[in-house]
Amino acid sequence: MVAQEFTVDLDKPLVFQRLEILENSLQVGHLGEAYEEWVHQPIVGREGPRFFESDFMESLTRTVWWAIPSIWLPVICYFVLKSVRMGHTLPEVALIVVGGVFIWTLLEYTLHRFLFHIKTKSYWGNTMHYLLHGCHHKHPMDGLRLVFPPAATAILLVPFWNMVKLFSTPSTTPALFGGGLLGYVIYDCTHYYLHHGQPANDVPKNLKKYHMNHHFRVQDKGFGITSSLWDRVFGTFPPSKAAKKI
Repeated sequence: MVAQEFTVDLDKPLVFQRLEILENSLQVGHLGEAYEEWVHQPIVGREGPRFFESDFMESLTRTVWWAIPSIWLPVICYFVLKSVRMGHTLPEVALIVVGGVFIWTLLEYTLHRFLFHIKTKSYWGNTMHYLLHGCHHKHPMDGLRLVFPPAATAILLVPFWNMVKLFSTPSTTPALFGGGLLGYVIYDCTHYYLHHGQPANDVPKNLKKYHMNHHFRVQDKGFGITSSLWDRVFGTFPPSKAAKKI
């Protein structure tokens, strides 16, 4: 992608390069208004470009999919059992957890539509968007950048916990929080599967087509990952004609 007199060189780190490394290539932050077009021209390859010159910073951007359930399922169990120990019956806790998963589906849709697809043109806006979600649209098959890094998730769980406490009781907060976290784990694992799995029956097949349609045809529609529920509710379900072309 050529922007002004510069070219984005995918063989060099794309974020915060030193000036002598930058040379005649362009960091994504400097693309300006051209960033929106550039980031939505996907490169279908198994591995994306390097983000950072620093090996440590680079390692934080790559996560194997199985790390998500391995790390977070024990945490979910801890919070769910905490509500049980505080006096709730198992059926009550199960219902609360399902409620947390349902709340996550709305949060998943909201974040994807309004944050992950926010339009930017400033240096910092482009840079942060690329790190957050733009890299996934540019390199949709990069298997090590399909799930959210656990370190970043841990940081974001703090405000999520505080948000849950605002509208739930002390005894239901842990289970509701655990349900939301379970919804996130389902979301991340589903997202990886939609990109790299080979579904054999209709439900996952249709969900895969639905998500690939978002990546390669109608990128301003189809923001649901685990389901199309909220796209139907809020009018962002992709046109059927576009979906049939896949």
